[in-house]
Amino acid sequence: MLIGKYNKSLIISYLGVFFAVLGMYFLAHGNDMKATMTCFLLAGVCDMLDGMVARMMKRDKDEEMFGIQLDSLADTVDFVVFPIFVGLTLGFSEWYQVIGYILLAMAGVQRLCHFNVLVINKKDKGPVKYYSGLPVTSTSITFPIAYLISIILLKIDSSWNIFETLFTILTFASAILFVLNIKVPKPRGKAYPIMGALAVLGVILIWIL
Repeated sequence: MLIGKYNKSLIISYLGVFFAVLGMYFLAHGNDMKATMTCFLLAGVCDMLDGMVARMMKRDKDEEMFGIQLDSLADTVDFVVFPIFVGLTLGFSEWYQVIGYILLAMAGVQRLCHFNVLVINKKDKGPVKYYSGLPVTSTSITFPIAYLISIILLKIDSSWNIFETLFTILTFASAILFVLNIKVPKPRGKAYPIMGALAVLGVILIWIL
């Protein structure tokens, strides 16, 4: 017998981890940034859908609690470990960049642990209009956007590694915003198909630019 829960509601979370690890593979074996950033976006789409799918499924209490923990652990791999792996694999390893990775990891797990405690203690009661701080999922949007911007600017001036600069700034900014107690609007209703369409557009732009 295997340990853990295997409810169908968990499939999307596992799929997000699949895309994250696949993205790391594409970067480590072939330096394929287009495929890596595509996987990053797809992991973000999975995170956007997993909660919605889970709520549609019939789950007992243990399966629900298992899903909460799995979601946060998957997010740690998808949106915290993944960008750190990208930075280090690309050689962005100056001392200040390593400090940024450490802060990103610490802030990411702090935020996800805080969220889990709220949910388990029933302090997060159902749908909310705002997140407290920036969700870790945001890295699946901001880093691919930085990559797209760098592609465009490199066509103008190939002498400046703009992606490394943007990547470093985003690492520190994300770490701060993960734990900063500010209100960030939570997508609802019609925002989901719009975000899905933007993800598709992002994938197209990554491959045609």
